[in-house]
Amino acid sequence: MALPSAPSTLWSVSLLTVLFAAVVHSNIIFDDDPLQPVTSDETVSVGGTVTLTCRVPESDNSSLQWSNTAQQTLYFGEKRALRDNRIQLHRSTPTELSITIAEVQLSDEGEYTCSIFTMPVRTARATVTVLGVPGEPQILGFENAVPEGGKVTLTCTSTGSKPPARLRWYRGDQELEGRPDVVESVPDDPTYNVSSELTLEVSRSDDKALITCAVDHPSLAPGDKRSERALQVLYSPDVRITPESNLPREGEKFHLQCVGNGNPEPTSYRWEKKDGELPPLAKADGAFLRFEMLNKSDNGVYLCEASNGIGDSLGEYTLLVQDPTAMSTSSGVDHAVIGGVVAVIVFILLCLLIVLGRYLIRHKGTYLTHEAKGSDDAPDADTAIINAEGGHSGAEDKKEYFI
Repeated sequence: MALPSAPSTLWSVSLLTVLFAAVVHSNIIFDDDPLQPVTSDETVSVGGTVTLTCRVPESDNSSLQWSNTAQQTLYFGEKRALRDNRIQLHRSTPTELSITIAEVQLSDEGEYTCSIFTMPVRTARATVTVLGVPGEPQILGFENAVPEGGKVTLTCTSTGSKPPARLRWYRGDQELEGRPDVVESVPDDPTYNVSSELTLEVSRSDDKALITCAVDHPSLAPGDKRSERALQVLYSPDVRITPESNLPREGEKFHLQCVGNGNPEPTSYRWEKKDGELPPLAKADGAFLRFEMLNKSDNGVYLCEASNGIGDSLGEYTLLVQDPTAMSTSSGVDHAVIGGVVAVIVFILLCLLIVLGRYLIRHKGTYLTHEAKGSDDAPDADTAIINAEGGHSGAEDKKEYFI
């Protein structure tokens, strides 16, 4: 086979170079074209409203036009071309044509075309992405209570999302790690169903704890869609014995109460006295042990066993009967506080009396001094009074003189 000649090879290379330069040059002209329409891609959720805007840098009085994904004309300038009340004119000027599409549906997704009827016709495309809003999450697995130490598997499901939603698990504010989401496409529909599983080994501290499944999706704000349920954990009771008062005194009525914190609540109680039998005047009454009249012989350790069908537990209390005249420590403290307050009040009153007395004494001395002016040299009381009156009249004379 004959090889191509050198001139023909050079001619081919030159032709390719010219074509490439022409393409590059045409792109540059295209980018700088003042009549080239400009659009932008938009994202909107199902049921929302999207605005499509087409602008040209300059106007030559040519009309702008919007077409849908099926190349049907929506608006030609200010004129509506398609009878769809969801589509409305937003703004029309020589350099801009904006329209809105309300109540957006999944079928509205696709490429929309803006055209300007110049020679040649110039176009620009805008891609509308429609987000399928996920449904409220549903949690299954809470139907039955779980015994302490057992395991529970919870399943959360959300439907109708596009793109597929992500499901997150929480216990209170703490995020939990569930199994990877399972995504299923919906036949004849562009949306997805998403499910997630969470397995927990529960303890009594988990009883009534809120487990939350939250949907994470671009169409939602954080926390917009979530579902929460409370765990039910069965556990044996924690038992404690509480006295009627902290000062059981001889000769008084008295009772002990057996408090069992369990799920379910305790249904049976059993009372006994450690190293002996219950006193004759002590009567077991369910969760209560009642003493008709306390006696020093009732001293000792009392036990209560509570059962709720899941398990049982034991609590104890040491009873020390006091003398009839015994006072509680809290009463002593109250008396001390009252005595301190009274002492402070008395001290303040004494200080006030001292200050008031000194003030009165000083005021009285000053008054006598003024009364005695002009009478220091008088031989008797009558002369002193005359001198005092004369002093006053003299002052009045001086006042009249100066006037």
